[in-house]
Amino acid sequence: MCGATAGGLSLDGVNVAKEAVVQGQVLRAGEPVPNAYVRLLDRHGEFTAEVPTSASGHFRFFAGEGEWTLRTLAPKADPVDRAVVASVGSVAEVTVEI
Repeated sequence: MCGATAGGLSLDGVNVAKEAVVQGQVLRAGEPVPNAYVRLLDRHGEFTAEVPTSASGHFRFFAGEGEWTLRTLAPKADPVDRAVVASVGSVAEVTVEI
């Protein structure tokens, strides 16, 4: 996972023209949530990948093109699902409020 920068994750070293990037931040009451887990589920709801959030609440996936669901799991919070579309050549930025 890349280090966080002001305004989000750095894309240094990521060739966005050749990647479908899904990234974002998990927040609770506007504050970053470290050590939450974000799962990437395919269009059928099947588990594909999972990453922990960084100290600044950020996460990143390199996904195939198409429709995905992000499922966020954090202590003392109900799971939160967010639909996202990944496309090669773009970065899908998602903020998840728990």
